[in-house]
Amino acid sequence: MDRYARWNALLELLAESGRVSVEDAAGRLDVSQATIRRDFDQLAQQQMITRTRGGAVANGVSYDLPLRYKSAKHSAEKQRIGEAAAKLVVPGTVVGLNGGTTMTEVARALAVRPDLNTSGEGAQLTVVTNALNIANELLVRSRMKIVVAGGVVRPQSFELVGPLGGALLKEVTLDIVLLGVDALDVELGAAAHHEGEAAMNSLMVARAKRVVVIADSSKLGGHAFARICPIVKVETLVTDSGAPASVVQRFHDAGVHVICA
Repeated sequence: MDRYARWNALLELLAESGRVSVEDAAGRLDVSQATIRRDFDQLAQQQMITRTRGGAVANGVSYDLPLRYKSAKHSAEKQRIGEAAAKLVVPGTVVGLNGGTTMTEVARALAVRPDLNTSGEGAQLTVVTNALNIANELLVRSRMKIVVAGGVVRPQSFELVGPLGGALLKEVTLDIVLLGVDALDVELGAAAHHEGEAAMNSLMVARAKRVVVIADSSKLGGHAFARICPIVKVETLVTDSGAPASVVQRFHDAGVHVICA
């Protein structure tokens, strides 16, 4: 396990319990206590945690793990989801993308599609996003037109939120929005943990002709703090093959087309 994977694992342990000792962390990660002490010291220097005698505690009651430290949890599934979602995009259209680890895989899959990067006249794809990392993934592709909504950056997700970005989104029309969510439920709809992100995502949904939700199976049937949109707004769900058949059937019954990658 490399350093960043360990840091992620330590942060997730703290997210679960709020406090962890050096001895416990070393045992659970199967590394030396000296290694854990160094990791704790480095995370504390970045104000990610607070060091205590013999361990560490999470900073804050509600622990929001920054995107750059999120693990490769379900990484293979997210890559397959990204590739499947990218296939839904037609050249010459306007696509909305928000942020998140799964959406990063969608952006990467779009970036390597030859038909979106031809040398013909004009942009082969217009991407509207409120996520700085998504824009960065696509920026090197000269045949794509990248439009970034303004706002205040959330370091946890690299997404821009607030009225500045909302003003731009209200003036554009999207052919399709590929929307990463924190939770998707037939009754509760699509939701995000942060109300600012939910508000921006809701605007994208309102401006889109087609809404495609991108979510690995761990997010299905769950709930999050702020609602993005009801399930009736969702045309398609792209998830992984780990989604239980009963859960997939519920989305089918609600009128959602489900793609299991």
